[in-house]
Amino acid sequence: MVKVTISDVAEKAGVSKSTVSQYLSKRYQHMGTDTRSKIEQAIEELDYQPNVLARSLKQKRTSTVGVIVANIMHQLSTEICRGIEDYCQEQDINVILCNSDEDGGKEQKYAEMLQAKQVDGIILLPTGKNTALYAKLAKHKYPILFMDRRVEGVKADTIVVNNRESIYAAVAHLAEQGHRQIAIATAPLTISSRVERTEGYRKAMDDLGLGYSERMIINAEISSLKDRFRELFTGAEAPTALIAGNDLVLLEILAVVKEQGMRVPDDLALVAFDNIPFAHLLTPTLTTINQPSLEMGRKAAELILRRIRSEAEDLEPTELVFPCELAIRESSELILHNSGT
Repeated sequence: MVKVTISDVAEKAGVSKSTVSQYLSKRYQHMGTDTRSKIEQAIEELDYQPNVLARSLKQKRTSTVGVIVANIMHQLSTEICRGIEDYCQEQDINVILCNSDEDGGKEQKYAEMLQAKQVDGIILLPTGKNTALYAKLAKHKYPILFMDRRVEGVKADTIVVNNRESIYAAVAHLAEQGHRQIAIATAPLTISSRVERTEGYRKAMDDLGLGYSERMIINAEISSLKDRFRELFTGAEAPTALIAGNDLVLLEILAVVKEQGMRVPDDLALVAFDNIPFAHLLTPTLTTINQPSLEMGRKAAELILRRIRSEAEDLEPTELVFPCELAIRESSELILHNSGT
């Protein structure tokens, strides 16, 4: 079978090869709708299959973006990836997804693999353990974007949320409900988002005049959280409210709450930082700090593609800070028991 070429399409459509090439590259600015229709019809009738590899080599692009997430088990990561993929699909851009498991070695391996595959750019939810690698990519003007986590000292596009302010609002809400002994739990302080959430907690507790001890602040590996929570709830200074730093931390505290027969919010008020899809289905319903993750993912894809397509190598990095929403539900509100009135 004779392979149909771009010349065959041009001849059948009655246009030049360069016009067909512009059509295939979606450069329609100076192309009339009639011309586009003729080319589209010629491609369909001839069953022409464009040589994507040859075109990408000519353009020095592969129409592919790499995404490295730190932990795909987080609801936030899943939703961000969905937003990225949705936008890229609309732009005819392919996405390669990698999961580093918060492992710096895996992250570096994936970054090297993606570069070997000549992806046009990489979106990272960074482990924070490869600063030299990030700096090298940025120095060589390789398109990278940091999601959810800042990397100090590396100039690159970054998308985060207002972690400090969001935790501050959660502490203030709990204080309004009468809580004085408020705790916070996160994974280790190896990334900016956890550091900022802990800082927001400290500032709120200080500003609101709520005394707290260091035992009320837990920054530990997920695997050790149950033991830390059991220790936290023994003694006279047990917290009456707790803020879970993300969805995986929440699962650990819920397990201990069930284990010890605690009642929410009577014995312990709960707030969780993350989009918890079942929050409104729990009994009681769960107060959450919601992040606009889908919107963040779409914006990340838009920014990385803008940088990839930009002819200006000195394009200044952009940092976008998205606001979160405190969705107040039953787990953090005082329950007024029926007094017969």
